[in-house]
Amino acid sequence: MQFFDEKFKTNKLRYILQSMLATLCVFIVLIILSAKENAAIIGAIGASSFIAFTIPKAQVSRSKFLIGGYVVGIISGWVCYNLSLLQIFVNQPLISAHLPIIFSAIAIGLAIFLMVITNNEHPPAAGIALGLVLNGCTFKSVVVILFGIVVLCVLKKMLEPVLENLL
Repeated sequence: MQFFDEKFKTNKLRYILQSMLATLCVFIVLIILSAKENAAIIGAIGASSFIAFTIPKAQVSRSKFLIGGYVVGIISGWVCYNLSLLQIFVNQPLISAHLPIIFSAIAIGLAIFLMVITNNEHPPAAGIALGLVLNGCTFKSVVVILFGIVVLCVLKKMLEPVLENLL
């Protein structure tokens, strides 16, 4: 059993470069959006960075799937967050204490459903729906999420000629 990937021996610089590029993308988003307040959102963008820079030639790494998945995640999170605020649910003592859990689960299911029927599958984007329900869906959060995923796509596109699948 080998501890290091066989390709690492001959591609050390590529592995380092692509890891540093993913780090830069996440750094830019962390500067704008508080990581402690938005851990689920930051985690999703970190996972997307991993996908974009380790398997840049894969379908799930294409801009259509990155941006489309995030748009679906935002829509699902926004819908479920706003539903969780409706008085009809808030005034029910048995469920009001569990509203964030209930609507977070619904947001994930809705994001998955919408991603597969619209052919925008990007698994980390489901985490965006979760983060928006748990942390609150603010205009700033939506803008930063979209900015972060667009920055990731632009960097990936600019560097496409030098990026290789590492997995």
